[in-house]
Amino acid sequence: MSEYEKVRTGKLLLKGEKEKKKKRKHKSQKPKQQPKVDIDAIQHGNWWKTKTVEDIKGPVAIEFGKHTYIKALDNGLFTLGAPHSDGEGPYPEEILTAIQINERKIALKSGYGKYLSVDKNGAVVGRSDAIGSKEQWEPVFENGQMALSAYTDCFISIHSKDDSVIALSKVASKDEILQIRSQTIKEHNPLKDVPTEEQGSLEEIEVNYVRKFQKFQDKRLRICTEDKGALESAKSSGTLHETLLDRRSKMKSDRYCK
Repeated sequence: MSEYEKVRTGKLLLKGEKEKKKKRKHKSQKPKQQPKVDIDAIQHGNWWKTKTVEDIKGPVAIEFGKHTYIKALDNGLFTLGAPHSDGEGPYPEEILTAIQINERKIALKSGYGKYLSVDKNGAVVGRSDAIGSKEQWEPVFENGQMALSAYTDCFISIHSKDDSVIALSKVASKDEILQIRSQTIKEHNPLKDVPTEEQGSLEEIEVNYVRKFQKFQDKRLRICTEDKGALESAKSSGTLHETLLDRRSKMKSDRYCK
């Protein structure tokens, strides 16, 4: 039996037949997974749907409904633009620039170089030259849907009569549901979309803004000598730009100071 067990058993071969050897599949021959195609983004001209506050930076467009975006007018007001075809992205006047204030809030700037806010009548306007508390917006995400809250705690929507952009409702219903779309390439560079003035320490940021907005011809920097601890608390509360402007106004060195 011991000799018999040494004999290799296998398929019965007829005379003249050769045993076919099984080909071993190499691990590298496994089919590679194809990258996922974002059909929704393709249908919107490669403008993809943002899902977190961190996504909202650089060029963005605010979409209400399907393929319709809010549009900046030369009088500082906004309206809902005409519908786009599948595969078509927003027009230049429908593109905004998003700037992250902190982990919860953003600022939005129109193509006319003005920051968006809400006036006393609840109309969304783009007429501000600097970012203050009124120019800060909070994207709210819930159950896969999104709404955008103004400093008044009202959500923006489209007026049913004239298609103007307003912020009057304290509750986000279906009329306040929107999408913010971005074309920014996703990279692991945390400073990619941070303005140059805001890269560095708080002390460096203040110097950068003084250099940008000072109005003296001699170009000598006028830096506020008060405690810089206020800047740290202002950054965490989302009022950094407003605090920087106040500090510059005390030195009477800013072109926007009255």
